[in-house]
Amino acid sequence: MNGKRYSRQRELIYETLKCSHQHPTAEMLYSWLKPENPTLSLGTVYRNLNLLADEGAITRMAFPVERYDAKVEPHSHFRCMVCGGVYDLELPYDRHLDDAALLASGHDISRHELIFHGSCCNCKQKH
Repeated sequence: MNGKRYSRQRELIYETLKCSHQHPTAEMLYSWLKPENPTLSLGTVYRNLNLLADEGAITRMAFPVERYDAKVEPHSHFRCMVCGGVYDLELPYDRHLDDAALLASGHDISRHELIFHGSCCNCKQKH
């Protein structure tokens, strides 16, 4: 953690996140920490998570507002990190990834979703 200055609450949030394997939301972290830290606010959790993500200490996993797709067969997507656009990618579905995930985790895998991130063609031309 390379925070601009030390914060006990930021350290607490960071250490709790490091000990979790659940990929928690800010609300989950808040509910875990609030009982022993009565002065902690949900806003403080969000601010510190954003700071830690901006510093590169943690990864922000963007699962934004739901989107819908009429193409229901498994396929990959591309999400533009500049404009937020989402596009279908015409790539073959790799069932070997499902098998590899089963072997690595023991979970029953029915399918996977693959999302690529970067700059779309339109945004790339603007820069």
